[in-house]
This record gives sequence, structure tokens and C-alpha cells, in this order.
Amino acid sequence: MASLSDSVTLFGLFDKLVVIGLIYGCTLILRREAALRLLVVLAILMTAELLARMIGLTATASFFKTLLSSAPVIVAIIFQSDIKRALFSFWKIHQQGESDHHDLTTSVDELSKGLNELAERRIGALIVIIRQMSIDHLVQVGTEIDAKVTSELLNSIFLPYSPIHDGAVIIQRDKIISAGCFLPLSQNPDIAKSFGTRHRAALGISEQTDVLVLVVSEETGKISIVHEGKITYDADPVEIRRLSRKAIEGRRAPRPTASQEH
Repeated sequence: MASLSDSVTLFGLFDKLVVIGLIYGCTLILRREAALRLLVVLAILMTAELLARMIGLTATASFFKTLLSSAPVIVAIIFQSDIKRALFSFWKIHQQGESDHHDLTTSVDELSKGLNELAERRIGALIVIIRQMSIDHLVQVGTEIDAKVTSELLNSIFLPYSPIHDGAVIIQRDKIISAGCFLPLSQNPDIAKSFGTRHRAALGISEQTDVLVLVVSEETGKISIVHEGKITYDADPVEIRRLSRKAIEGRRAPRPTASQEH
């Protein structure tokens, strides 16, 4: 009769326990009650294999070992419907993530297109993109919209004959949540006297929150980026897209590298 120390090593026992633990963990995620029953069966099989080796029943021990090695296949058969359901749930989450990415890209494209169209026609515009901080306590909401960001909608809001063209558009994630909003004006005594109301409002809200503000000048047709109390005139289109995407994603962006003035 083989001794226990010869036929069973602590490492081998640990190895089997790890396998059983992994199988149990997977099945526990799928179905708790069935997982408990399967754990009992695996424990019985492992005990039977150890006893068979201790008393020298090599063929019996090999049989139980084969059953244990087949456990993953058995689990896959028993829980095939649960596995399918788990994979489907994972696929849905993955698809949702891709959908969100697509929506954000579309929003940035539409925003960029709308800004360029407004700039070409020299139609003044003031657009605030919320990152993380709430601005409800600083903004007088004009009209709630809750619509996807589109260039057509932006153009229609800021057309001179629109009743809400003088206010700001507020964007959060991939939606325009409100328009015709009035922002607090900057009280900084050092800002240029040539600043109009839109630029003063853009500086005012950016001095108190982490928003990104985009301003289209009706006098020059130039687009300015405003955040952290700083303004970048005639901003580069690539920089506008980069910062707009970060803001729509809710991420904080570094200050623009282009020339800045108070």
C-alpha cells in the first residue's frame, strides 16, 4: 500500500483545490443553488480519488481523476443556458459602450459643423459644455430642450429672429439640455473693454465652474475657446474638436496652448 506522503503531495492537493475553487466560482456566478450541489459532488470525487490512491486502487483513482478533469466540460453542459445569457449580457454592455462612443463622436462632429456654419455667416453664438460641476445655481434657464446636438438645431437657435438667440446653449454629454440661458457676467476689472456681452458671460461662467465655453463673434466670425477664466481667440479647429470632446466626455482638459488674453 502506497503511503500518503508518496501518493499525495501538499502541492498536488492545493492544485486540485484551486481548480475546484475556480469551477465553483464560475458556477456560483451563474446559479447559486446548482453551484452548491456541484461543489459537494466535486468534493466527494476528490475525496474518493485521494482514498483510492491511499489504498492503492490505481484504476479507481484514475477514473475519479478523469471525472474531475472533465468537470469544466460538465459545467459547460449543465449551465449552457446561463453561459449564453451571461455572454449576451456582456455583449449588450459592449454594444452600449460602442453606442456611447458613437454618440459622442457624432455630437462633436455636429457641434463642430454648427460652429463653422455660424462663424461663416457671422451669427453670434454662446455654447456652454458642462463637464462635472453643476451650473444650475449660476444659470437662469430660458427654454428646456433635451435634444441631440445637431448643427441644424444650433443654427435655428442662434438665428437673429429666434426668440432665444441672445442666450446661451447648454450642452451636457451628447444633448442640448437648454437654450436661451443667461450667464453671470465676469466682474474682472482687467478684461478688455472691447468685450461684448457674450464674451463677458463666457468668462463669468468659466471663472466659477469647470465648463468649456465656445463663443462665435458676430463682428469677426471668429470662434473663441473660454475656460478657467482664460480666452483663446480665433481658436484652431483641431483644438476646438479636442477640447469639445474632452468636455462632452466630462473630462478636464489642460489650458489651451494658443495665445491667451484676459
